Amino acid sequence: MSRIGKQPIEIPEGVEIKIDQGEIKVKGPKGELVQDIPREIEIVVEEKKIIVKLKKKTTNAPALWGLLRSLIFNMIEGVTQGFEKQLEIEGVGYRVALEDNKLILSLGYSHPVNVEAPDGIEFKVDKNLITISGIDKQLVGQVAAYIRAKKKPEPYKGKGIHYFGEVIRRKAGKKTTGTE
Repeated sequence: MSRIGKQPIEIPEGVEIKIDQGEIKVKGPKGELVQDIPREIEIVVEEKKIIVKLKKKTTNAPALWGLLRSLIFNMIEGVTQGFEKQLEIEGVGYRVALEDNKLILSLGYSHPVNVEAPDGIEFKVDKNLITISGIDKQLVGQVAAYIRAKKKPEPYKGKGIHYFGEVIRRKAGKKTTGTE
C-alpha cells in the first residue's frame, strides 16, 4: 500500500479541478496545469478533497498511485503559490545578464552562453544570483539543472554555477611533499 497515495489532498479556495477523458486539469490564480491519468488510477473529488484510488491492481500500479498523488499536490501548490529555484554563479569574470527573459551568461568561454526561458518560466537576476520561477515544479527544476550544466562547479576552487546553499565538496590541490 502506498502511504502517500492514500492521503487525501485538500483543495484550497480559488482552485478548480476538472477531470475528463483521462486527464486532470488544475486551474488557479497563477495559471492552469494538465496531467494525464494512468488507466490503473481513479480520481474522486468530494467535499473540497481529492482522493486518488487504485482501479486495477497491476505490478506498477502502487508506484503510479503515489506518484500521481504527489504530482496533483504539486500542481495545486504551483497554481496557488508557484515554485522557484535559485542558482549562484561563483568565479572571477563570471557574469550574468537578463535581456527580454533571456539569460546571457559569461562563463569563461570564448562566447557568451544564451538561455531562452521556456513558456511559463521567468528569470530574475540580482548580481550573481539567478532566480528561476514558474508554476510547474518539474519544469522549474529542469531549467535550473540545464543552466547549472552549462558550467558545473569544479571541486578545487568552487568556480561555476551551483544551487543557492549547495555545499561543494572541495578537494586538496597539489601538495608539496617533504623529502628528507
